[in-house]
Amino acid sequence: MKTFASTATHLIVGSCFALALAIIIFSTAQAETAAVTGSNAAPEPKMMEHCQAMQAQKQKLLDDIKVQDTELTELLAKMNSAPDAKKVGMLAALVTRMIEQRIAMDARKAKMEDMLMQHVQMGKDAMMPDAMPKGADKK
Repeated sequence: MKTFASTATHLIVGSCFALALAIIIFSTAQAETAAVTGSNAAPEPKMMEHCQAMQAQKQKLLDDIKVQDTELTELLAKMNSAPDAKKVGMLAALVTRMIEQRIAMDARKAKMEDMLMQHVQMGKDAMMPDAMPKGADKK
């Protein structure tokens, strides 16, 4: 039988893994966008605004995860120090909170992935031959 700490650890690790994956996806997309547009190319204003919005969302996500981790750590500490008669109820509250956070994080991750795909498409659209200035393809 798994202990609560083991189960909680697995849920926390899973959530951290999902966050790490989102960060990797964003970092990779930013690197690909830089490679596609070239480091000397001036980015489109609309694309820059979109990139800044994505960066702000990423930072907010990281900040929110820290807050959630602190909240879960506090709930876990309270549960572990509670009398045995109250632990089951506190365990249920902790697991419920973790599931709520996970569901919200999954929805947020899907929204951020959509935003990322829009950003990548903007970069591709900017590099289409029709979008390039005349004579830019000749050297």
